[in-house]
Amino acid sequence: MSVLRGDITLCRVDAIVNAANGALKRGGGVDGAIHRAAGPDLQRELDGIGGCPTGECRISGAYGLPASRLIHCVGPVWRGGSAGEDEALAGCYRSALLLADRHGLATIAFPAISTGIYGFPPDRAARIAVDTVLDTLSGLPGIAEVRFVCFDEATAGLYRELLGA
Repeated sequence: MSVLRGDITLCRVDAIVNAANGALKRGGGVDGAIHRAAGPDLQRELDGIGGCPTGECRISGAYGLPASRLIHCVGPVWRGGSAGEDEALAGCYRSALLLADRHGLATIAFPAISTGIYGFPPDRAARIAVDTVLDTLSGLPGIAEVRFVCFDEATAGLYRELLGA
């Protein structure tokens, strides 16, 4: 596992994870950046998939991105921590890794899911992400590399601290 500060749309990996909304429609933040970089064919494919429940993922082509596939995770909206948000966020990371493994995708880049407009506390989200990825990877020898790609240095620092880097 590694931590990078930068633009996830530039990652040369097998799978880039998108922090998507439940309708799988172009949004803002990471989702908007991914849609802009991928191009309009991405939305056409997602329209054919339909929606996705919170805590789950769907897979699509990557189109104009330097990845093979996109994995769209619908993270939870923060409601104070007592509405199942932790479990739903962990479900995103677990589901994405299982989906990547099922599709033979060995390298995967994650954004900080739900920490933008959805309001999940970044420190809590980072701990859930790292713990869930560590727990899930032990049963998935086909996953060779996981990158946490953070938009800002403060978020990257949280991940680095958790990974002991």
